[in-house]
Amino acid sequence: MSICDVCFKHCNIEEGQTGFCGGRICRKNQIVAENYGRLTSVALDPIEKKPLKMFYPGSMILSLGSYGCNLRCPFCQNSSISWSKEAFEYKNKAEFYKPEEIVKSALELRQRGNIGLAFTYNEPLIGYEFVRDTAKLSKEAGMKNVLVSNGTATQKVLKEIIPYIDAMNIDLKAFTDRFYHDFIGGDFKMVKDFITGAVRSCHVELTTLIIPGENDSEEEMRELSSWVAALEKQTGKKIPLHITRFFPTFKLTDKEPTPVETILRLVRVAKEKLEFVFSGNI
Repeated sequence: MSICDVCFKHCNIEEGQTGFCGGRICRKNQIVAENYGRLTSVALDPIEKKPLKMFYPGSMILSLGSYGCNLRCPFCQNSSISWSKEAFEYKNKAEFYKPEEIVKSALELRQRGNIGLAFTYNEPLIGYEFVRDTAKLSKEAGMKNVLVSNGTATQKVLKEIIPYIDAMNIDLKAFTDRFYHDFIGGDFKMVKDFITGAVRSCHVELTTLIIPGENDSEEEMRELSSWVAALEKQTGKKIPLHITRFFPTFKLTDKEPTPVETILRLVRVAKEKLEFVFSGNI
């Protein structure tokens, strides 16, 4: 039995068993990424789909994902590979690819506008070793690396990957402990600390999905945008914020879609503090 040190959960995992995220396993008293190199999703996407608005706009990026996640968002848009029953069955179908194979494919796609690799779809940080190893080879080949993450990981994990990551989109899912603790089983402080460390080292854009009755107040958006503005001032970097419309999905089908006016109103609120604020899904 060993303790995983990837996120705040610090799962105590017995030999041969996986942790809460479904992607890390105890083998010979060591915690390793069971999902290393095992891909469930691969696509050549526009960079704006990550979403990244201010990092090589108009380019394409080879996007890949595995399975598993360390949060339990009831509104997950990739539940089939994150934490649904289907996701934990899906891992038996995931095909293994070596980092070298992936980088070779990414280089071949340069003729179609590909600038590099995006680690996305499920939560890539639960398999940070694969991100680190593949991104290192990609950077050595002259390509860019993007991480799309919930930001729920330790500073140790950040230090392992950050030398090879050029840009991140991090979900800042709300700006209250209640939302993180009670609604998605997360750790608000860990996410803020991860964002702070990432901004110091690479280009970072943030995404907040607005869910009616959960995180849609003007007061909360003012607190969120004020914190981002303070981080901009502290680091001397601009941090674009994507404010995105919710649609009923997964385990949260009892709510109506976020009204478009709510998104537009919160964009106006955020722009009181921030220069770059974008609406999404409208």
